[in-house]
Amino acid sequence: MKTILSVFVLTLILTLPGCATGPKEEVGMVIGGVLGGVLGSQVGSGRGRTTATVIGALAGSAIGGSIGREMDELDRMKMSATLETTRTGVATTWTNPDTGYDYRMEPTRTYESAEGPCREYVLDAEIGGRTEQVYGTACRQADGSWRIVD
Repeated sequence: MKTILSVFVLTLILTLPGCATGPKEEVGMVIGGVLGGVLGSQVGSGRGRTTATVIGALAGSAIGGSIGREMDELDRMKMSATLETTRTGVATTWTNPDTGYDYRMEPTRTYESAEGPCREYVLDAEIGGRTEQVYGTACRQADGSWRIVD
C-alpha cells in the first residue's frame, strides 16, 4: 500500500506542472510540490505520514505555483544577484516596481556539487497581501546563470 501511495504522490508531483500556464508557474509548482512532500513526510507516522506527504505535496505545489506565476524577469534577476553576491544568512529584499510585490530572499547554505557551487535559500513573497514561503536550491551553471535544482 505504501508503494502505491508513493507512486501516486510522485505521479502528482510530476504531472501537476502540466496544469500550469507558463514556465514560471511550472518551476514554482515543482519546487513547492517536492518541498511540501518532504515536509509532509516528516509529520505523523504510518498511514498518517503518507497522507501528510500527499497533502504537503499538493499544498506546496499550489503555493509554489502562485509565487512562480507572479515573478517576472526583474525578480529572477534579483534572485540570481542574491545567490551570486549575498553571504549565507543575510537576506536581500526588493519590491518589484511593476507589480508592487515584495520579496525577501535569504541564502541558508552554500556547498560544492559536481555541477559547481550550489545554494539553498528561503524566498518569502508578499503577493496580494498574502505572504508565501518557498525553500529551494539553485546551482550555478558554467555560463554563470543559476538553475533551480529542486
